[in-house]
Amino acid sequence: MLDEILDNLSKGLISVDEAKQLMGENAPSKLTYATIDYERIDRCGVNEMIYGQSKTPDQIISIVQDMFAHEITRIMVTRVDAEKAAIVQDSLPNMKYNPVSRLLVLDDGKAAEPYGTVCVVTAGTSDLPVAEEAAGVAEFLGHNVRVIHDVGVAGLHRLTSRIEEIRNADVVIVVAGMEGALASVIGGLVERPVIAVPTSVGYGANFEGLSALLSMLNSCATGIGVVNIDNGFGGAMVADSILRLCKEKARG
Repeated sequence: MLDEILDNLSKGLISVDEAKQLMGENAPSKLTYATIDYERIDRCGVNEMIYGQSKTPDQIISIVQDMFAHEITRIMVTRVDAEKAAIVQDSLPNMKYNPVSRLLVLDDGKAAEPYGTVCVVTAGTSDLPVAEEAAGVAEFLGHNVRVIHDVGVAGLHRLTSRIEEIRNADVVIVVAGMEGALASVIGGLVERPVIAVPTSVGYGANFEGLSALLSMLNSCATGIGVVNIDNGFGGAMVADSILRLCKEKARG
């Protein structure tokens, strides 16, 4: 939007006063508790998303309403518990909630045509909330998503029986706790980018996911990128960056 305003000003299509007014309308929001970045999609390719875990329902409602008033009609709120989501939905009934991924979404149905395939793979069922967050964010961003659950290294036959599905994806997100070995195994079996997401799942000495994080960081398999513990959102955002770049290159 800012580039368009400046372009129109340079071409004499709008006056300086009109440009000032338009830039004022598109300046970051100054709610008392939030400064909304309306121009993020122009800089980064995606709109700002709302981290809901530390926010009150009233704050989430006001932020969503402010974004919608500025013509942002596809909005995602992450890390929202069921009780908070119910309060938000009372005021914003068009928002949809997934209790597993903890994602609260306002979707105008105008998403771009899906492009690229993301395969989200989990080591165990206990990794499901983080995996569903990654899958939900990737779908919201316009990608085809496949989810393969419970194929950890404790039973490698489960993984080998699904490996062709994984190889057919454009990007693979591997979600694993315990010792986090699944990312290394998959990294040695596919030629696609692998994004490793460690989870806090595991017994005492896993240090709330630190053991999986360090295992993934120290993987000898090539082509693996690692995001922070339980950060399914971050894994999906990295996948989106890769796929958007591929789409731009394909267009020439």
